[in-house]
Amino acid sequence: MKRIVAFFLMMLMILTSLSVLADSQPTPIETVPYDQLPENRAGLYHYLLLCMDHWNGGTNGNSDGIVLLTFDTLANRIMLTSFTRDSLVVRPDGKIGRINYIVKDWGPEALCKVISTHLNIKVDKYVIFNFQQVANIVDYMGGVEIEIDANEANYLRKYPLSPSQTTPSMGRAGTYLFTGRAAVIYMRIRKADNGGDFMRTQRVRNVLSILADKCRVMTYDQAKSLLDSIVENSTTTNMSAEDLVKALDQAFSLRSCVIEELRLPVNGGYKQIRYAGMSVQDIDWNMSRAAMEDYLECGWLVIEEVNEDGSELDDDEFFLD
Repeated sequence: MKRIVAFFLMMLMILTSLSVLADSQPTPIETVPYDQLPENRAGLYHYLLLCMDHWNGGTNGNSDGIVLLTFDTLANRIMLTSFTRDSLVVRPDGKIGRINYIVKDWGPEALCKVISTHLNIKVDKYVIFNFQQVANIVDYMGGVEIEIDANEANYLRKYPLSPSQTTPSMGRAGTYLFTGRAAVIYMRIRKADNGGDFMRTQRVRNVLSILADKCRVMTYDQAKSLLDSIVENSTTTNMSAEDLVKALDQAFSLRSCVIEELRLPVNGGYKQIRYAGMSVQDIDWNMSRAAMEDYLECGWLVIEEVNEDGSELDDDEFFLD
């Protein structure tokens, strides 16, 4: 009798584990054909920042850090949009897969197109870094001062940080000056709380916002030196020297702006499923597109128009309070 009971218990455990491991079918994804994408409106510029999942090397590996940097020189805004690495997208071959595999399998231009067609915006400029290059840039800027909670401090104490990588050396919750390597490790924390990849993307935005704040007091020459450091510490980019100077001018003109943030997927716009043997985010891309549209147009009612001779028209620019 005991053997029979044990047999049924074993079968129940096997069936339960199989049901947990079984794949779910993701929600069909509607995208916008690339040749039907609208042109970005005047004054709006997108730059895709990618960090590869290794300390050295080029574009091999997964792009676990995906952030879209947007400048709006007419509405005077700087925006950071981060993507969770396990979001499901339509791959270039038409199949469904994770967004962080696109660069490894098809290249960064393909990821630009994937993001463009999923969000109905044109993204074609990118810069790729690895962890060490991000650390070098943070060090070049004198480190970053970050306030961490008890869970983050506990995680970082267990990580093999040397005492010199934070000031003071890592202890309890509080504010610390992080060197570049420590800042990268902080940005990669995923298991210190229940936030998982969502909190990881927030930590990335935290560091980028802190770095942006440090740029506010820079002179143009100092900003140009920073750009040189960024170019020196990037694996690859499709931006020409002229493109880079143009982006520098845009950033410099907006250096007093408050950094605005968006995470995709938005709350309520995803569900956790198992697909292709992996835990992934099944994204409502229609909701994400709407969120991006609202985000880009927030506070902007009418884009400034000009006369044929280039002079400005009066009273054609309005902002919400």
